[in-house]
Amino acid sequence: MSERLKPGDTAPAFTLPGADGNDVSLADHKGRKVIVYFYPRALTPGCTKQACDFTDNLDLLAAAGYDVIGVSPDKPEKLAKFRDEENLKVTLVGDPAKETLEAYGAFGEKQNYGKTVMGVIRSTIVVDENGKVEHAFYNVRATGHVAKIIKDLGI
Repeated sequence: MSERLKPGDTAPAFTLPGADGNDVSLADHKGRKVIVYFYPRALTPGCTKQACDFTDNLDLLAAAGYDVIGVSPDKPEKLAKFRDEENLKVTLVGDPAKETLEAYGAFGEKQNYGKTVMGVIRSTIVVDENGKVEHAFYNVRATGHVAKIIKDLGI
C-alpha cells in the first residue's frame, strides 16, 4: 500500500481514459482547483449516491473554482454506461491498472464486512491551482460526504 497524501504534498500527475474514451489529465486543470475522488465501482449503490451528490452540487463547486474528477478501476465503457444511466455531469476516469489509485493512497487494505481485503479506499483529495494537495480525506462515507466537503471548504 502506498503512502497517504497530506496537505502540502505535490499531487501525483495522471492521465487516464475518460468515460468518452478521451484521456483526462490532472495537468488539463492547471490553474483551477480540482476535487479528485476515488470510488470502488461504478453502478453500485454507494458509488451512485456519491456521484449523484457531486453532480447535484457541480454548479456550486464550479462557481467556487473547483473541477471534479471521479476515479475508479472501471473501464471507460462501464463509466460511460454509469454516466448515461445516472445522468452524471462529473468527469469520470478509469484506472484499471490501479496506478493512480495507489499513487494517491486510495488502494490498499481495508475492512469489508469485518474482513480485511485489498481494494479501493473511498477517498477524496482536493488539489489547489498549483498542483498541491490542499485536503486529503480517506475512508470517507458515500452518503453525506459531498456536503461535508462543501462545509470543510467553506463554500
